[in-house]
Amino acid sequence: MATVLCVLFPDPASGYPPEYARNDMPVITGYPNGQTLPSPRGPLGFRPGDLVGSVSGELGLRPYLEANGHKLIVVSDKDGDSSEFERRLPEADVVISQPFWPAYLTAERIAKAPNLKLALTAGIGSDHVDLSAAAHRGVTVAEVTFSNCISVAEHVVMTVLSLVRNYLPAHEIADSGGWNIADCVSRSYDLEGMHFGIIGAGRIGLAVLRRLKPFDVHLHYHQRHRLPTDVETELNLTFHPTPQSLVQVCDVVSVQTPLYASTENMFDDRMFSLMKRGAYLINTARGKLCDRDAVLRAIQSGKLAGYGGDVWFPQPAPADHPWRSMPHQGMTPHISGASLSGQARYAAGTLEILQDFFEGKPIRPEYLIVDGGNLAGVGAASYRLT
Repeated sequence: MATVLCVLFPDPASGYPPEYARNDMPVITGYPNGQTLPSPRGPLGFRPGDLVGSVSGELGLRPYLEANGHKLIVVSDKDGDSSEFERRLPEADVVISQPFWPAYLTAERIAKAPNLKLALTAGIGSDHVDLSAAAHRGVTVAEVTFSNCISVAEHVVMTVLSLVRNYLPAHEIADSGGWNIADCVSRSYDLEGMHFGIIGAGRIGLAVLRRLKPFDVHLHYHQRHRLPTDVETELNLTFHPTPQSLVQVCDVVSVQTPLYASTENMFDDRMFSLMKRGAYLINTARGKLCDRDAVLRAIQSGKLAGYGGDVWFPQPAPADHPWRSMPHQGMTPHISGASLSGQARYAAGTLEILQDFFEGKPIRPEYLIVDGGNLAGVGAASYRLT
């Protein structure tokens, strides 16, 4: 019997289950790059479209785990030495958490988990796990690659339009009974004709570029591995060898690069000094890619016309985090990849990974980050051991 410790965000304040807006979801038959959808064996423990990412949703895992003799512990209290997660960690064989509510598996925490064999991200992004410590201990690290990439890409497009068109302040004026058109449009521009750049043109970044091409913008990108020539030609992309060269020419910049020691605080005062006055910055990758206070200074000085996204550090962000209250921002909690559509896919992928792990079958290479003491699968191309 294995103990599975699952860390999920709290239930809705209005109670669980919520009243759903829709009775069904569109059927997606595959991912744009040809990767197949999650394919767990047997029935799902949930109805697609259900809220499964919160504590009561349990990612739909309880029926499968208990039917196979495993123990499931679900908690939301995850931070600090006295948290429920910390207290239950020593008995865990498997730890599951989501990027939106990450259980930070530091080297110290991994050392406190003698039974730990698998660290699983329900979603995309495993930088909340100390990959070097996991590799040293022989812990397998996996994530449900591509499960919510399009969800995040749609959030980026929404945020770009919200900031450039000054939608959020205009909505607040309407919501409060006002009708001052001058205030609504004094910071509103058309996206058409602007130069849009993305730093990190992987699955999410490329999906964003494809979705913005019909807006008749000039598209730029920086990527460690340059995209194929046919993709550059199809989207009329301009490649930049460095992030610094990209930000100098772009009106809107979206950052989608993984978080490494070398990319932490990539957007600092020096980077902002290179950007065009009145540029917009969108970050749905990781909060620590941006220096918190440098963002605030860039907004206050007018260097940035707007900042938006859904990633913070730490998560959840404290109530006094300056990004919550600074002007010209379009921040949300970390929700871009947690739509009910995305949840259905990453919950199914989590079940598939658990089935393979417990049955001794190989986990798909596109799900593997660390295996056998080394980076593996997609992790070998996307991460670095520090």
